[in-house]
Amino acid sequence: GGWSHQGINMSIEGQAKLQLSSRSVGIFQSMSSIPPLSLFENQFMAQQPGRFTDGMSQVPFKFELPMKGLFESYHGVYISVSYFINCSCERGMMQKGLARSVEFVVECPEATKDEVEPEPFAITPESLENVEESSISVIPTFNITGRLFHKLCPVNLPFTGEITIQVSAAQIKSIELQLVRVESVMDSGNTAREATEIQNIQIGDGDMCRNLVIPLYMIFPRLFTCPTMITDSFKVEFEVNLIIVFVDGYMVTENFPIELYREK
Repeated sequence: GGWSHQGINMSIEGQAKLQLSSRSVGIFQSMSSIPPLSLFENQFMAQQPGRFTDGMSQVPFKFELPMKGLFESYHGVYISVSYFINCSCERGMMQKGLARSVEFVVECPEATKDEVEPEPFAITPESLENVEESSISVIPTFNITGRLFHKLCPVNLPFTGEITIQVSAAQIKSIELQLVRVESVMDSGNTAREATEIQNIQIGDGDMCRNLVIPLYMIFPRLFTCPTMITDSFKVEFEVNLIIVFVDGYMVTENFPIELYREK
């Protein structure tokens, strides 16, 4: 019994795949298709040619990743960083070869980073951007204060902060916390930048009590977030939007750029 084979070949590869949104293709006349960026590649034979007996056979293998030059695994919309183990086994004439590919996750921890405590924030009609001065007087009065506990955020710990509705003449319908990825692809001095939502969580429902401290708490989802990446070819950055939705349909958004890293 059993079957003969020509050896078990293993290849390990890591690559960053970049693509453009339909509206950004025109920016890059020479980049209708962008070749993947190779981050790491290794090939070896895990088992010499020979014969396997019927039943299950286990073939141990191991490999080392380079200490530098890798990025964390990340599955975005226009940028993704992936690492794969590819295994193939040729079985000779008249026998179909065997092949399997499995993704594995790479994490790159760093030492704890020091940061200055973020400033408290206040949202009022006067603080709003993109609003004409003549319109401010007709906006219902509100004063919303709060603070983020970190803008330099460990991706393996929750995002935290607090918000307080000091005053609001209009009834509030909902308070939401939106996590946004900002992906940029660069080439020949041109940059295509796209912001897309990762998740949106509700942190308050209905017309919240005034002067009540409401906690902000959000877990960064695995693979859809990663430490902030800034390279010559691409960037992956993150922002948090605090959204206050009023009963009359109007909403106010406060944007906070944040930097992510993985804490050891």
